[in-house]
Amino acid sequence: MRILLLGSGGREHALAWKLNQSVWANPLYIAPGNPGTAACGKNVSLDIRDFEAIGKFCYLESIDMIVVGPEEPLVNGLYEYFKSKEELQNIYFIGPSQKGAMLEGSKAFAKAFMQRYKIPTAAYKEFTIDNYEEGTEYLQKHSLPIVIKADGLAAGKGVVICQNHVEAIAEFELMLHHEKFGNASKKVVVEEFLNGIEFSVFVLTDGKNYAILPEAKDYKRAGVGDTGMNTGGMGAVSPVPFVTPGLMRKVEERVIKPTIKGLQKEKIGYTGFIYFGLINVKGDPYVIEYNCRMGDPEAEVVLPRVENDLVGLFVAATQKELDKVKIRLDPRSAVTVVAVSHGYPSSYETGFEISGIDHDFGKQTLVFQAGTREEKGKTITNGGRVLCVTSFGENIKEAVDSSMEVLEHIGYEGISYRNDIGYEFIKKPSDF
Repeated sequence: MRILLLGSGGREHALAWKLNQSVWANPLYIAPGNPGTAACGKNVSLDIRDFEAIGKFCYLESIDMIVVGPEEPLVNGLYEYFKSKEELQNIYFIGPSQKGAMLEGSKAFAKAFMQRYKIPTAAYKEFTIDNYEEGTEYLQKHSLPIVIKADGLAAGKGVVICQNHVEAIAEFELMLHHEKFGNASKKVVVEEFLNGIEFSVFVLTDGKNYAILPEAKDYKRAGVGDTGMNTGGMGAVSPVPFVTPGLMRKVEERVIKPTIKGLQKEKIGYTGFIYFGLINVKGDPYVIEYNCRMGDPEAEVVLPRVENDLVGLFVAATQKELDKVKIRLDPRSAVTVVAVSHGYPSSYETGFEISGIDHDFGKQTLVFQAGTREEKGKTITNGGRVLCVTSFGENIKEAVDSSMEVLEHIGYEGISYRNDIGYEFIKKPSDF
């Protein structure tokens, strides 16, 4: 089966690594990919925003399946583009329709969807520049802290938790009057703050049936002990110790099933991943957000734990046969630690050579590249999040220790990473 995978980050390297293991995948193309994905298939120089170029490549190369890694092409309607072209419409498409992608593409759409299907989530109201004054009055009376979200895609940075009303009104003004997040903040969602511990659950769905993948917990803050600025993710663990079978039953009954039923009722085409960003509030799951694709860096711990052939799972999804699938899991713990550029998530420099990345670290460790590129035969830094080191262990501590050991052998100017991923399951952050 001739497969094209779109994307170039750590998530796509993990997907490429997993797809390349399949007996079905021959050949595997990655567009545009990175130096890490080049070891899993053939990188192709395509812009993921250029639908015409993607379609032309798929036609000329007789692509059988396209797998969309990032959310942007899905929110912008790549699925509809393929279905509108006679020569492309029979290609297996792994990713939702544009309306399905709106679960991630619009916070307001997602909240209204959850409200319609009685899916537990925080209370909210939405505002635009047209009802700005009403919004400021609402904020002044709101209980603290206050969660303010840009409605659209903001590269994971569109959420602000405000500890006082002055800060909340200032952020509200920045988003609506000064377009702090561009078009993404032309509409703003104000939510009640939920006090609990976050985790993520992933399903692969065909729009009717679904298969539940391993849960994960990621670490968004830049600093040790979950301090500092929000990032795209500094690491992740799977499985999550506090996610008990009882909690997962609640997730399935209260969140997953009504979400899938909602997609069916509204005739929303959806073949692909759904990411449920959840918070455990006194033993009950609430939805913080949906994503219409695998998380990053969660993919780097979830996919390695799945023992099924990934292409086989995708084929089952396209045939609406996921109800016949049983997910097999590696029982070990998996931990990924993200190495970033100095200064991330604020300003940072790139272009530094990475040493030690090609070393054989053994079967229990995988190095997934994210913000990298090749220059004159060398791998150099090319982004804020540079690479992820994923290790297996009999427990989280053993997996963390393995990733830490590997990171001592990898270097570039300004390398930085958290040494406490999974800390609450091991020891106190002050112990690091």
